[in-house]
Amino acid sequence: MSLDPALRSRIESLLQSNRVVLFMKGQPSMPQCGFSAKAAGALDSLGADYAHVNVLADAEIREGIKAYGDWPTIPQLYVDGELVGGSDIIEQMTASGELASLLGVPMPDRTPPVITVTPAAADMLKQALADAGPGAALALSINTAFQPNFQIARHDPNAIASESNGVRVQFDLTSARRAEGITIDWIDDIRGKGLAIDNPNAPKPVQAMSVQDADARARNGELVLIDVRPPEERTIAAVQVPFRTFDGNDRAELEALPKDTPLAFLCRSGARSQTAAEEFRALGFTDVYNVSGGILAWSDQVDGSIGKY
Repeated sequence: MSLDPALRSRIESLLQSNRVVLFMKGQPSMPQCGFSAKAAGALDSLGADYAHVNVLADAEIREGIKAYGDWPTIPQLYVDGELVGGSDIIEQMTASGELASLLGVPMPDRTPPVITVTPAAADMLKQALADAGPGAALALSINTAFQPNFQIARHDPNAIASESNGVRVQFDLTSARRAEGITIDWIDDIRGKGLAIDNPNAPKPVQAMSVQDADARARNGELVLIDVRPPEERTIAAVQVPFRTFDGNDRAELEALPKDTPLAFLCRSGARSQTAAEEFRALGFTDVYNVSGGILAWSDQVDGSIGKY
């Protein structure tokens, strides 16, 4: 594919303006594919400062970057204008320390996490490894939403690995930090049958909050109330207490708040705010609420002067 000169100029401008650029699907806070999530997670684990380009929002860049570096897949990482590679290479270089050296950031912490594998889980995992044959290993990844994913992988003597009850578990760099203190168990009860992980690092689930509590706590400055509705809806009906929105750069500012900041999300009836609350929980916020019933319940139970629509 020949590259249009104007498109080439756009790409080169991006690379010249930023030392480190990740072309990915989605954005670091909400990746739209697993490979992009891994790439962004690796850079985040190093504390690297990088720009990102969401190729799903720009079809020209999505196809053009493949031709520019003669690399057929997304994500792609560029440093100092040079293509480093895709997700697998990024992960390998992160694990080896090469990427930290290239970026000029401190070497990552490769301390194996302390884990507990219960006897019941150990028996099942040992059998699974035996069935997989020689050279098999158990790998556990934990994504930004703290959802675990077990896989049978090749034994990697250089991987970050922990052992409990005779079971060795390999981790990538970011998963190792999220796995500190986990317990891996085997359950066979009303919940079903299979492996279960108790992870003390996982954010608490999104909690429901009544409109009365949201009103009182917002007035007292005890939480950040966020109205996720667009401006045209807020013009029709809005609460009379301090609140934030997703307008302009507000969302980025909210995402930069300390992760223990109490956040309560509000919409018309509670559906959109639940989605937004889950997204912020996935970012690592630990005190997240959804205002039950939204602005409609607020009108019914707190302030009857608020209009309905």
